[in-house]
Amino acid sequence: MSDAVAEAGIEFAETQPLKVRSLWGDALRKLVSNRLSVIGIVITTLLIFTAIFGPTLAPYGYTEQNLLRPAELPSADHWLGTDELGRDLFTRIIYGARTAVLVAVFSTTLSVILGVLIGTLAGYAGKWVDALVIRFTDIIMSIPSLLLAAMIAATLKQPVIQWARNVYAQTHWSVFANTTWLDLVIVFGGLSFVAWPVYARLIRGQILSLREKEYVEAARAVGVTGRGIALRYLLPNGLGPIIVYMTFSLSGAMVLESSLSFLGIGVMPPQASWGNMISSNIGSWSYRPWLVAVPAATLAIVTLGINFLGDGLNDALNPRSSKAI
Repeated sequence: MSDAVAEAGIEFAETQPLKVRSLWGDALRKLVSNRLSVIGIVITTLLIFTAIFGPTLAPYGYTEQNLLRPAELPSADHWLGTDELGRDLFTRIIYGARTAVLVAVFSTTLSVILGVLIGTLAGYAGKWVDALVIRFTDIIMSIPSLLLAAMIAATLKQPVIQWARNVYAQTHWSVFANTTWLDLVIVFGGLSFVAWPVYARLIRGQILSLREKEYVEAARAVGVTGRGIALRYLLPNGLGPIIVYMTFSLSGAMVLESSLSFLGIGVMPPQASWGNMISSNIGSWSYRPWLVAVPAATLAIVTLGINFLGDGLNDALNPRSSKAI
């Protein structure tokens, strides 16, 4: 039989093993093939590296002053110059990166956890629970984010600091002696409260579209509980848009933190923040422009890089993307 086939000139190709592809593997290939997203990955990686290891490599302490050399131009000793108190601007930019990353990561994580839990409950429970959650999120989202975050920070700042001082007076615990860390906590809370409704609505919309799928109906038919369906099937399959929006939220949280610090109700000096660095030197913009331009440009570059990464993730995780792998 084989000889007859060979004589007839029929050739069979060797069987090739099927190439196994996965959703996350395809997404990664699509992400790294996008030049702008690669730029975003590089900028985001440098930001995280600076936040973690930068302070150990900084040439000076972030509160170290040299009043004999205030507001100097960039030089070999001070690569980006010095500020109005003679502090090294490069060092404070590094510590400002740590503040920005801390605020962005913690506030975004808190808002994601809160929003996903409430959105999952609203989407699967339905009826009056869903209506109540949607009305509450509508109220919060109708208020401008900066205004609401500023109102929360301004309302809580003095009572919380006074409470910490009273605790220190009674207990002499050193953790309450310096209240600068409370600035971060208040900013975390304010930004988280502002951002969670978006995540709640996103995950609710995903669950409403997924809960009638065949595999969910099959899970109900075999007796899987509502909680099990939500945690095992609905929530994991609805995380794509959450991951994308979470990336954009990181840059948004950095901008909001800088705005609050600029207004004097966020992270306060001597703690380094790009926002309070701009605020401290905005009055000298006309004759010391680098003191404002350097932190402002740093914030702009970081925000742009994270947004590039977010756009790349959106294309990579979007099943309707027109680009093929």
